[in-house]
Amino acid sequence: MISSMSIGFKEWALICDALGSGRQSIILRKGGIAEGREGFRFQHPDFLLFPTLFHEQVAKLKLPPETPLPHLPDGQHTLTHQVSVAWTRDLVDWEQISRLDPFHLWTPQVIRERFEYDEHHGISLAFVRVFSLRVPVTFPDEPKYGGCRSWVNVPDCEETPTSPVLQDAEHAALEASLLAALQ
Repeated sequence: MISSMSIGFKEWALICDALGSGRQSIILRKGGIAEGREGFRFQHPDFLLFPTLFHEQVAKLKLPPETPLPHLPDGQHTLTHQVSVAWTRDLVDWEQISRLDPFHLWTPQVIRERFEYDEHHGISLAFVRVFSLRVPVTFPDEPKYGGCRSWVNVPDCEETPTSPVLQDAEHAALEASLLAALQ
C-alpha cells in the first residue's frame, strides 16, 4: 500500500477492467511514441491505473465483439485501482511470449505488433499486484493527459486504504503458473 500516489499508467479501459477484476495480472508493453529513445520501461514500482478509451480496443482483445466499452465521463478522470509491480522481464523470444496467451486479453496479433514494433524485437512484461481503492480518485481532464505516452503525472492523492483484487494464495498460484510458462 502506498501513502501518496501521483503517477498514472495509461492503459486501455478494458485491460484496466481485467486487471481490476483479477482476470489479468500482467502488463505487456512496447511503449508509446512519446517514450523516447530508450523505449518503454516499468520505471515506477507503484502507480495508479489510468483507463483510456481507444474505440478499436474490443476488436483487439479476446472478447466478444458486442462487449461494450466502459463509460468514461467527458471532462474528468476517475482512477479506481493502484498497482504494485512484483517483477519485470524484457522478453525477446517470440515462443516464450506466445506461451503467455492464457494470462492476458490481447489478441496474438496485437502482441505480435508490439513485439515487432521496431528493429529491436521484444516486449516488456510486468507481473503486478492490483489493489482496489476504497475511495476513487477523480480529477478534471487536462491536455497533459492526452497523447501516446504511458506515464502521466496525476494530482497527488492522499493515502487511500486499498484491498488486493486477488488474495495472497491466488496471486502466488498465478505467479507460479506464469513463471512456469516463461521457462
